[in-house]
Amino acid sequence: MNATMQKAILASGTALMLTMGAAQAFAQEKTLTISVYALAQDEYKQLVYDPFEKICGCKLVVETGNSVERLAKMEANKANPVIDMAVVSMADALAASRAGLIDKIDTSKLANFNKLYDVAKDPNKDGMSVGYTFYATSIAYRSDKMKIESWADLLKPEYASHIAWPNVTTNQGPPALYMLGQALGKDTPDLKAAIEAVGGKKDEIVTFYEKSSQLVQLMKQEEIWAAPIGRFTWAPFTKLGLPVAWATPKEGQTGGMNVMIMPKGGKKSELALQFMDFWLSTDIQKALAEKFVDSPANKDVKVSDEIANNLTYGEETAKSLKLIPSATALDQRAGWVKSWNEKVGQ
Repeated sequence: MNATMQKAILASGTALMLTMGAAQAFAQEKTLTISVYALAQDEYKQLVYDPFEKICGCKLVVETGNSVERLAKMEANKANPVIDMAVVSMADALAASRAGLIDKIDTSKLANFNKLYDVAKDPNKDGMSVGYTFYATSIAYRSDKMKIESWADLLKPEYASHIAWPNVTTNQGPPALYMLGQALGKDTPDLKAAIEAVGGKKDEIVTFYEKSSQLVQLMKQEEIWAAPIGRFTWAPFTKLGLPVAWATPKEGQTGGMNVMIMPKGGKKSELALQFMDFWLSTDIQKALAEKFVDSPANKDVKVSDEIANNLTYGEETAKSLKLIPSATALDQRAGWVKSWNEKVGQ
């Protein structure tokens, strides 16, 4: 084989390798890996993932798991991120920010950003997350048995023996204590006054619940008249055939929010932003709301009264939410559990 032929073969081989490399790079470029909660994945696939794949001509790789597992994976791959976008709680977003795991979000590239309720635009006030859904926490109560005008009413002598209270380790525990502290005029970050107040009634309170599902049965059997709950668990109470109402206490409602984040050093930020924007769009947020998957953070979403009644919905509700600051949740959590164990003994 002469030198000319050797050069030609070498050149064609190099060209083939470059072509294959470019094809692989293109395939990688058109894959977006997201990290999400395991809930409602069939609905998300139908309403969000599949439609986005058609629009972007890309493939979505969906990783699911609880918050602890997913944040641990982000930490383990900090130097070379393996996901392109994630959804987590507000507090987890701040934990990820403190650990240097996430980047600021360029909201100028989100066409739907200004459609969001103010509470969702920058939940942790650091530019590192955008809210896509939230929920209210208030009190479900028997309106024929009691009157609820304040969070403190739950501990009145005539009511305390008819209520369930969320354990401090549940999602609803700290928010309920937070609002009770506000009602008592002692809303310090350690929640001590609220925990002491609940502890003072621990022998009267029917149960300190772990799962909201048990409350519906207790309400049906008239063992309880009231309990603090998240709005996402409200629907079953409306089907009991009993006069159960959703309280609007004078101190307001609390709740929680889930947010979108992007890993620091992610290589597909543009595609990730395109996906975020799609998820925040009015049509997608409405579709998710109508399937009772998420309460919309997009204020342009309009739904029927029947659907709205099962969601955290509307500008007035969004403005009324008093969310526990993420820094408080992260810094005080261990202290809350310690105080609870001392005063309530659960």
